[in-house]
Amino acid sequence: MAGDDRHPADMARWDAVEEATELLQEFRYADALVNLREVLQKDASNPYAYNCLGIAFFETEKLDAARDAYRAAVRLAPNFLGARIALSHTLRKLGDARAALEHAKEALRRFPKDGEAMHAVGLAYAARGKRELARQHLEGFLGTSPEFEAQTEVRGILEMLGLGEEDEPVEFE
Repeated sequence: MAGDDRHPADMARWDAVEEATELLQEFRYADALVNLREVLQKDASNPYAYNCLGIAFFETEKLDAARDAYRAAVRLAPNFLGARIALSHTLRKLGDARAALEHAKEALRRFPKDGEAMHAVGLAYAARGKRELARQHLEGFLGTSPEFEAQTEVRGILEMLGLGEEDEPVEFE
């Protein structure tokens, strides 16, 4: 969440999803969905509500609904990095590595030094079998000093990249 330089309407939209974000942190996805429905009835243009919907659907393995919610968030707020990266991961899990790569590359274009964007690009390239490009982006991600768990996961994927041929998709997760 940004600092005090945010537009008042943007701040109000963040405030509107505060309860939902707490419910999501408590793994109360059904309650969060009810709350978000109310938020969106009041303001159907709230990208943060759509992002939270995406999270709730993703966590309950409703990937098609998560994809649609993240798409709505990105359509309303094209620079919403978290939503764009989540959309990329969701598309990749749905088997659409091409679209996942498109959104990940757009995130990296908009935020060139962002580690999470590099991570998303690397995973999407791996899913497409572009092993060398995947390696480059995943190593770039490691260069941003991510948390230990993410480092461990990426190092495992980097090992997998060395076990196959270029243009052979890598299966993980």
